[in-house]
Amino acid sequence: MNEVKVIAISGVSGSGKTSVIKQLSKEFSCPYLLFDDHTDENTYPNDMKLWFKHGADVSEIKTPKFIDSLRHLKAECDNEFIFIEEPFGRCRGSISSLVDYVILLDQPMEVCLSRVIMRHIKHPSGDPLNSIPGYLSMYDGYFREIYIESTNQVREDSDFIIQKVASIESTTKSISHWLKTNVI
Repeated sequence: MNEVKVIAISGVSGSGKTSVIKQLSKEFSCPYLLFDDHTDENTYPNDMKLWFKHGADVSEIKTPKFIDSLRHLKAECDNEFIFIEEPFGRCRGSISSLVDYVILLDQPMEVCLSRVIMRHIKHPSGDPLNSIPGYLSMYDGYFREIYIESTNQVREDSDFIIQKVASIESTTKSISHWLKTNVI
């Protein structure tokens, strides 16, 4: 029996990671883990502007619950793949050895921003930081630059990069074809 392969789907907020992972998981009948389901108040540096100014070392983004869940799932899994939402690909030292392949959804920033705004409209939050004005303020202040920098870092060590703007279904189909051609 082959060892399970961990496929990291990477990209910035709004690139389509979660939707693609859910479709791939269904297509291949494999489990998945979502990054945001394993974050807490200690995940990100307290001052993201300062973090970015000092080099944006993504290894400073901590997700011990995510890593524990992935290790446990790998130990128990007899599927072909585990799909994970890992925005930073192999760039975080704490997870790099657990990832077999990185697929980067390298979408234009304006497309991702539009998708995040639509998500906020569909699922409004009472939290000002998760409101559209709050998000846009952070996006203009530093998120956009952080997203660009982290994508540049991930791009350097990705196995497959999708830059074409397409539907989630079409993107999933491209990834599925790539996996069947290059991994299986």
